[in-house]
This record gives sequence, structure tokens and C-alpha cells, in this order.
Amino acid sequence: MTVPRVEPGFYSISELHNAYRTREFTPSEVVDDILRRARAFESLNTFITLDEDGCRAQAEVATRALERHGPTPEKPLLGIPVTVKDLIRTRGLRTTRGSLVTKDFVPYEDSPSVARLREAGAVIVGKTNTSEGGWKGDAANQLVGPSLNPWAHERSAGGSSGGAGVAAAMGFGPVAVGTDGAGSVRIPAAFCGVVGFKPTLGRIPYWPHSSDGLSHIGVLTRSVEDAARSVAVMSGPDPRDRLSGIGDRVELLTRSGAGTRSLRVGVTSSLGNVQPDASVESALYDAAALLREIGYDTVELDIDLPDPYRILDTIWAGHEAASHWENFDEIAHLLDPGYASLIRRGRKLGAGQLARAHDLRHDYTMAVRTATRDVDILLTPTTPITAFPSDQGESVVVDGKVSEGLSWTPYTYPFNLTGQPAVSMPAALDPRGLPIGIQFVGRFGDDHCVLGIAADYEANRAWKPVYPELVNHSTY
Repeated sequence: MTVPRVEPGFYSISELHNAYRTREFTPSEVVDDILRRARAFESLNTFITLDEDGCRAQAEVATRALERHGPTPEKPLLGIPVTVKDLIRTRGLRTTRGSLVTKDFVPYEDSPSVARLREAGAVIVGKTNTSEGGWKGDAANQLVGPSLNPWAHERSAGGSSGGAGVAAAMGFGPVAVGTDGAGSVRIPAAFCGVVGFKPTLGRIPYWPHSSDGLSHIGVLTRSVEDAARSVAVMSGPDPRDRLSGIGDRVELLTRSGAGTRSLRVGVTSSLGNVQPDASVESALYDAAALLREIGYDTVELDIDLPDPYRILDTIWAGHEAASHWENFDEIAHLLDPGYASLIRRGRKLGAGQLARAHDLRHDYTMAVRTATRDVDILLTPTTPITAFPSDQGESVVVDGKVSEGLSWTPYTYPFNLTGQPAVSMPAALDPRGLPIGIQFVGRFGDDHCVLGIAADYEANRAWKPVYPELVNHSTY
């Protein structure tokens, strides 16, 4: 595979800061490069809305500010291009939620994560593709179609933050902000060969609020350091999210990567209900061997827990139904048929069924804590398979069987039920040349441990991620 010349959109946050300081590039020049390549690769469906005029204006403001006084601690992302998933509100910039129902909605106010990015000086390039309402593990919708995997166009980029996965892999800026309600950051990270970090539930405020208590704001990046830096900026309590307030901004950034080799790592290829592809399992145990070589204490865990998919599906369907309770009959014909089916299922649930699902969620969380009480970090595959064909829709095949809904991704959704921090790391390529992801999961609130071991793994792994062949500069 040919390694391309490095375009400025592929620079990390720190590399861009250095380039701005030495006047190698200006933010305006970096944004122009990203926009040029985004247009050249428009067929990937990375964006629902590419804000060309808006991001150029933001970049010009950043360029003038850097000329006056350079990067400052008050503006840690000054001039840094960032993309935002189209489920997250952006003031004055269309937020469609991947839906025909809200295709023209322009919010009057930013979500807290976006407001903090702007305060830090980030340049919002555009809104990345998502499935409608983020309902499935593929970023296809009726507005622009599916996001395509840059490693193989006939394959899915994953979802629901699939556009964010493509943006990170294609160098459309160092940070792509996503959401993760059942794996929606980590799945596209694994499929697209990038880092996908889901912080502890509540670390980054979620507003408008996630009534099901499953969804996290997260990031897709090309390095652990960029994930830590961007999450640090967005973290901290907000009165609009009752679950927010875990940790603070400084701790997450300064403690990540420090002293993690004293951690004990539990390794499992199964949570009791799945068998991954052979190449995925091999990549997992190669990662475990590397960790042992560099000084980590690893132990094989025999975890035999019941599949919590039914718990997740009940909570999710019930709360989606509640969100569309008043107007569902009027808008049903505009919705993705699969999403409409999810809502209909939720409308048939009784209050007792939903309350019982929340009780079972608590029980499952306690069972996970018991099963992992003797380790600090859990190491699993991110997904049991690599990227599936983009025309497969919701009929994802795992271990020769067609899966129901999101049950095909059993390593990701359990940790939305528990709220734990988790990061997907690129680990290898399968025999078809598709990226494989592994996942580090930490105890609730221990985001710095998750990022620390991920950074150590990133620095020492034998396989170094390369850019997809598609981004070779000779192709555009």
C-alpha cells in the first residue's frame, strides 16, 4: 500500500499548532486543503452539510488571532478543524439528524460540546453523516445514502457515526465528534482504522438530553493524544444534563498515558455469547502478547454473562417511542422503515416492561463489575467482524447467522448499559485488507486509565496504521 504525502488535514493537534507557530500553514490554508479533498471524495458521503463559507470565515478569524498572539492556553484548539456528527446541535448550521423530518432544522443554540469547541477556538468544518436518529450501526439514511468505507468502497463505514469515521480516516481534520449509544463511535472507528473514544457516561454533557441514558458524546481521531485533548475541552458539568459532572477537564488530559503499566488487564474474546472471526481473535491475542512484552500483567478472563441485547433494545425502543409520541402517525411515512419499526415496537411496550428493563440494566452493570473486579482494564475485540458490505442494510451476518438489530456488535453495547469508558484502537488488517479494532474498557470514571493504556499500546504496536489507498494524493 502506498503511503501518501501528508496533507495538513492529517496533522495532529500538536502538529498543527507547531505548523501555525512556524508559519508552515495558516488555519485558512488547512481548511482550504480539507475542503478541496472533501469535494474530491464527495462520493464517500462523509458529510450531510459541508459548511464551506462558515468554516472559511472561522479559519480567517483564527488566522488573524494566531498572527497577533499565537496559540494560548485559553484557546487550546485555536484554528483546529473539527467535524461534528449531524445528531449534535450546531448554532446557525443545519442539524438534520439524518432525517427527512428535520432536514431543514437550524438550531438557535449549540450543544454544550460544540459550544466548548468553539470557545476553544476550533473551526467547525461541517456535519457528518449518520443513520436517522443514530438508530443503527451503519451511517445510511434517506437524505444522502450510506457513508462508504475509505478502505473498500463497497463496504460500510460503520455507524451510526459513520461519517465521522470517514472524516478521521480521510484527514478531514484531527477530530471528528460523534455520539455512541450502542457502539456508534467505536464501530466506525474499528471499520475505518482510527481511534474511537467513548468517555464515561456524563463526562461530556449531552443536550438535548439522552432520555434513555445510553448515549455518550465521543470522538474519532487518528491518535489517542488527539482524543484526550478534544475530550478534555468538551468535558465538565452542564446544568442541562443531570448526568454530567464526571471528573474535570484538566485531569483527563494530564493523567492520560501516565503510569499505566501497573494496571492489570483482563483479556476475553467472548462476553459469553459470541465467537469473533479468526482474524479478529488473532489480532486481540497479538495485542495481549504485546502488552505483556512491555510490562503489563494480563490474565485470561472466562466471562459468561447473558446477552443484554434485549435490555438495550427495550430501553432504546421505549424512549424513541416517547420522543415521537405526539407526532408519530404524521411523520411515519418520512422515516427510515427500520427506524419506524423500532418506534412502533416501543409504542407497544407497557410501563412495567420498560421499568423492568431499567432494573435489569442495573443488575447487568453489577454483574459486569463482579466479573471484572480483579482487573483494571478489560481488553476485547471492538466488533466480531470487519466492515460488512454497504448493501447489507440491517441484515448483518456474524458467525454464519443473520443478526437481529444491533445484536451483531455484542462487545460495544454492554458498555453503554454500564456507562463505562471504552476506546477502540486500530490493531491489524484482516486478509481482505480491512481494519480490525480492539477495545480497552475501564472502570466507571477511570477514563485516564483507558487512554493511558491505549496510548502505550499505540506507541508500541508492531502494526502501524497507514492511510487508506484512496487518500494518496495522486488520485485527485
